Amino acid sequence: MEDYSQEDWGNHSQDLHGYPTDQELDEIPITKRTLKIKQESSEEAQKRDIMQNIVQILESVQLKWELFQSWTDFSRLHLSNKLAIFGIGYNTRWKEDIRYHYAEISSQVPLGKRLREYFNSEKPEGRIIMTRVQKMNWKNVYYKFLEITISEARCLELHMEIDWIPIAHSKPTGGNVVQYLLPGGIPKSPGLYAIGYEECIERPLSPHMEQRSLDPGKEGRVDLETLSPQASLQVEIEPTRITYCYLGIAEVRTLQQCLFLHFQANTKTFSKDWVGINGFLSQNCIVDPGVSPKSIYIKFVEVERDFLSAGSLVECLEKAIGYPLKFNN
Repeated sequence: MEDYSQEDWGNHSQDLHGYPTDQELDEIPITKRTLKIKQESSEEAQKRDIMQNIVQILESVQLKWELFQSWTDFSRLHLSNKLAIFGIGYNTRWKEDIRYHYAEISSQVPLGKRLREYFNSEKPEGRIIMTRVQKMNWKNVYYKFLEITISEARCLELHMEIDWIPIAHSKPTGGNVVQYLLPGGIPKSPGLYAIGYEECIERPLSPHMEQRSLDPGKEGRVDLETLSPQASLQVEIEPTRITYCYLGIAEVRTLQQCLFLHFQANTKTFSKDWVGINGFLSQNCIVDPGVSPKSIYIKFVEVERDFLSAGSLVECLEKAIGYPLKFNN
């Protein structure tokens, strides 16, 4: 990396931050400025969550950090045309432990090219690293990577970027049986799909919530106006969490055909001897009077058929979510 003067550092610092000037802020109406800040905060939080998930994957496979020496190393054949999950790390003169600076799934651009951008001072990503090393904020820079297949990259995309779609169900027919109502628009093409179910976790009301439900000025009498429905039941409902239970590979059949077989055909020929995802979905259609079936969700992504047989897709998703898939045995 070439040397930069103090003036150059100042220029780079302005480039890196990219914050608006006071004059620019004055020109932005208060309401628009507030909306912009909230939008940026939401986007930054989403990026941070994705990066933490990628770091979790890298840590789960126990990869070794490699010391960066020259960015020309990334032109080597074994890095030039591969897709990968990679991380950039650093340590300082005061603390030898390597910490993450950045992590990414390089699913569109080959790993070698992407890494060169992070270690080239002429690129925005590389300029950040160069500046911190030259200012002695960092001592050494490291990298680690895990090679992935195209299908595994699409599997991680399914997890991190594709939203869950809720599956509606009909009113009970034949006594206590409901039917799933699949949404339209499911592709007639090969790909990957996941099935999940909703978990609504209840736990005892926290002491803080109990205190809020009492009006200090009424000597312990309950203030019904401030008491929430959750508080009246003495439980606190946590945000909905959807649990993955099955990853499907639509290779021989299309995504539409596979999902139809799971959600439609089996309810008509249900047997208590069934096991696996079909047994779970069919059993969920049998409900007691006044009780709704468990909420079921799907998500899917199209993948070219030639790529679906490569990689370890179930293990890839299990590492990403942090727990085993119940019905992928």
